Amino acid sequence: MTDGDDETDLPAETLDSRLDEAAEALDAAETEADLDAVEERLDEIAADLDAADLPSPDEDDEDAADPAEELADRLDSLREELAAARGPYASDVTDAIEDATATLSDTRWTEGGEDEAAAAVETFVADVSETLDTDLAGDDEAALDAAAETVADAGLDPDDDAETIQALLEATDALEAGLADAEEWDDLETHEQLRAQGFYDVLGHYKDFPPEWAALKEWEQRGNVEMVLLALDSFQSDFMERHCLEALTRMNDEAAFDAMHGRASKRDKPGITALGKMGAEDAVETLIEYVDADSDPGLQKVTLKALGEIGSEEATGPIANKLVAENEEIRPYAARALGLIGDTRAIDPLADTLADDEHDETRAAAAWALRQIGTERALSAAAEFADDRAYLVQHEASQAADALSVEGTA
Repeated sequence: MTDGDDETDLPAETLDSRLDEAAEALDAAETEADLDAVEERLDEIAADLDAADLPSPDEDDEDAADPAEELADRLDSLREELAAARGPYASDVTDAIEDATATLSDTRWTEGGEDEAAAAVETFVADVSETLDTDLAGDDEAALDAAAETVADAGLDPDDDAETIQALLEATDALEAGLADAEEWDDLETHEQLRAQGFYDVLGHYKDFPPEWAALKEWEQRGNVEMVLLALDSFQSDFMERHCLEALTRMNDEAAFDAMHGRASKRDKPGITALGKMGAEDAVETLIEYVDADSDPGLQKVTLKALGEIGSEEATGPIANKLVAENEEIRPYAARALGLIGDTRAIDPLADTLADDEHDETRAAAAWALRQIGTERALSAAAEFADDRAYLVQHEASQAADALSVEGTA
């Protein structure tokens, strides 16, 4: 540590650099031991952050950033990523079995659904028996309890037995899907209608997957958008809605577009999301209408994201106007959308936002967008803020400066 201003600046820079190194180590980690080492490194950084003599924000400036808070937020994010990278563990399997047991006991099944649920349990128990080389049997809650106990007693190591644990998790996923599909009294009318319309006609003797999901995949493979749409309109479950929308996005033909465009025309957010994933330029005119839907911020956010993914420069002007939206939650979405579109006409409004906006998240998003546009003028506008009050802006500005340096060398 040196005298003068560096005495307060150096700790933040050093801690930031160490967080960068920890992030790189986390990306490279392959075993639980590697993750333990990363956790130990994060614990050391946390201790040093607590002891660091970092400058306090100006009390007279409500928008002044707190370096300690920004570093702590980044540390928390890395801890969350570390937690997500761990496992899978045998406890994940036993927890899933307990959830399935509760579903089995708490659901009122139809006569056919009871048989389907029992078949799902029987298949799961057989899978566990095969995976763990044991001999379980049964088709009821007692069989699931025995399976959970067997998994818990197997002493599975997350590194050495990763493939075994993954196989067990796949079996629990199939069990969950099988129980979700098994016919409940509340589902009876929907299933009967679908049978009458031929939705299940493509099925053979499927046991490993829910019939609905299996049929959906078969209709997708055959390119039959109408049957996928029938499933989307019929099933009232997040599970099937997600898979139907994903199927329509992959199919991405005229009928799929028309269906999603129709939903988007009614302000349906999943439909708008699907259009973004499709890169549906023909939907831009419709979506632009929602950019100004200030009374519905959720609609604005999903629309801005979709327009960014589509990437049409036709949307540049309306989106740029949202850089000064009254709602500070909307402005970062607008900035990021402009970055994805990459239109150089957005450089000046993004630079103005970076210089003048009171919300640091918006300013960081503007700096990111300028980096995505990537021209010399855009990078220069972002690089000017290398000494900004907000760490997130500093980080983007530093990367912009590095990009300029590479271009200059080239």
